[in-house]
Amino acid sequence: MKFSTLPVLTMLFALQTTALSAGPVSFAEGWREQRLSLFSSNEYKFASNLSLVSESAVSIAWTRVAQGDWKSTRASWNWTVEQSVPATNLAQKGGDDRNISLYFVFVPENIAPKLRDANIRSLLGNDDVRIIQYAWGGGHTRGQVIPSPYGPDGQGVTIALRQAGTGSYNESVDLAKDYGRAFGDENGVLVGLAVSGDSDDTNSVIRAAIENLHLG
Repeated sequence: MKFSTLPVLTMLFALQTTALSAGPVSFAEGWREQRLSLFSSNEYKFASNLSLVSESAVSIAWTRVAQGDWKSTRASWNWTVEQSVPATNLAQKGGDDRNISLYFVFVPENIAPKLRDANIRSLLGNDDVRIIQYAWGGGHTRGQVIPSPYGPDGQGVTIALRQAGTGSYNESVDLAKDYGRAFGDENGVLVGLAVSGDSDDTNSVIRAAIENLHLG
């Protein structure tokens, strides 16, 4: 996966008109794809679930979280993988393909209102942003916290949930606890969500979907 976490943040904040409702997160509206390569991107379908096909490609589907949900501390969802990338090392820059990832983007509460309409230039280099990425891929132990090889040190982590392979699973995570494990400081507020599939490094194919995403 050949991109920094910082462009992910700028994508999430760039959307100014769409907000998510409390509780269940809709995949039918409010999501946009951001290409990370000029030459390839994933295929996303937005309906009752978010499905993706990734053929030697990588891109992100993203949306913002309404201010009423900024203080969410838990999340749950279902996800399915029908075709999988091989196991990779999620700590390796440029060699960390994974089937599907769900990103949670946080900022300190006191600066969140000022960043609501932030543009790319104003967000780049912001040391206060934190990202937790829950991943299905690699060969890591469940719950392992892996520092992101992209972006400034300490800004983003991957938490391994499922090793590379196929199947269908329910997930439930404690965002507040994982934030503490990952960053060790006071929890930020949740301002953005993103989903990605990453198959470009292994030239493989992903067929996956995520649904029933709830914040609480």
